Amino acid sequence: MKNSKTLLTGGLLSMILIIMNSCYYDEVLPVESVGDVGEMSFSNDIIPIFNASCNMSGCHNKGGQKPNLSPEGAYTSLINGGYIDKTTPENSSLYKWMKGEEAQPMPLSGPNATYNAKVLAWIEQGALNN
Repeated sequence: MKNSKTLLTGGLLSMILIIMNSCYYDEVLPVESVGDVGEMSFSNDIIPIFNASCNMSGCHNKGGQKPNLSPEGAYTSLINGGYIDKTTPENSSLYKWMKGEEAQPMPLSGPNATYNAKVLAWIEQGALNN
C-alpha cells in the first residue's frame, strides 16, 4: 500500500513538472533590439511562434485550453473568439497576454519582445490569414 502511494505521488509530481515546463520559450530580447519586423505572414511568422510557445499538450493545442493555437485552428479561434482587436491592436487580448498585462501572462515563462513585436505587427497589418 505504501509503495503504491509513493508511486502515485511520484507520478503526479512528474506530471506537474512536465506540464509546467512545456509552456516555455528559449529567447528573450530587449524591446530596443527588436526593430522593424517587416511584413508579417500568419502562416510563416505567427504560427511558428505559437508552435514554439503555445501549441503543446496541456496548453493551447487542439482540444486544450482556449484559444486553440494549433496551425489548423489558430486563425479561426483567434478571430471568432474575440482575441484580436484590429481597431486598436494594442488592446488585443492575445497581445496583452503575451506582454504579461493580463492576469495569466502567456507564455508562462514570461514575455518575449521579438514574438510580441511580430504579433502586434501582424494585427496592425490587418490580422490576415496569409
